[in-house]
Amino acid sequence: MTIVELETVKLELDSGVARIILNRPEALNAWTWQLGEDMRSALGRAADDDGVRVILFTGAGRAFSSGADLKSGAELGATGKIDVRSRLNDVYNPVILGVRTVPKPVIAQVNGPAVGIGCSLALAADLIVAAESAYFLLAFVNIGLGLDGGASQSLPARVGHARAFQMAYLGERIPAPQALEWGMVNEVVPDEELEPTVAELAARFASGPAGSYANIKRTINHRLYAGFDELLELEAELQQGRVESADFMEAVMAFAQRREAKLAEA
Repeated sequence: MTIVELETVKLELDSGVARIILNRPEALNAWTWQLGEDMRSALGRAADDDGVRVILFTGAGRAFSSGADLKSGAELGATGKIDVRSRLNDVYNPVILGVRTVPKPVIAQVNGPAVGIGCSLALAADLIVAAESAYFLLAFVNIGLGLDGGASQSLPARVGHARAFQMAYLGERIPAPQALEWGMVNEVVPDEELEPTVAELAARFASGPAGSYANIKRTINHRLYAGFDELLELEAELQQGRVESADFMEAVMAFAQRREAKLAEA
């Protein structure tokens, strides 16, 4: 096995399987600029390695990913305002687009909460296998934001129009068994069986017909993910407007003060 230790991500390469581990367990694998850069680097290496036949993502510790790290601060643009557009377009979206377009099977091994951009990452994968204790949460609306990370397309592609609006509008947790019932995930297993279950699935892909998998992904993408790159850009543009809103500022203050946010902006 080859192990590549990046600052916030660990990449394990073994027998045709690339295992990319979000490795900020103390922060529930919350996304920062650095984590995005490390994810992009790990995914790029796995994509370019002809010996890698399948890629899987998971999180270290008890979470898959808790979403964007509100504690890490945010970059300011030339106007002095928070610049989320650049973070999405330059770092996060290339990871999501890479997951969706790499001509290899991608598995999300969801070991715990998958929230915000973490949920978007899981939704971008080809297959999702979740632990029974895991849950999925598009919490954007709870802090006055719209969707990003491609969830505007990947969620309805999985669960349909009605449930996509329900999950996005209400901002409520979807437990793994409910996600399975909705068709959001492929399999839910007891927590202790998650790793061996995914390892067996990954090994099957690693020994399978790589050309067939690449063609299948390409044709399904052509039907379900047409215009995905444009959608990512639109999400980033609209999200920039939302981080400049009074609702988002109130949500950030409420988070810091450990109280419930009062979102009422028109």
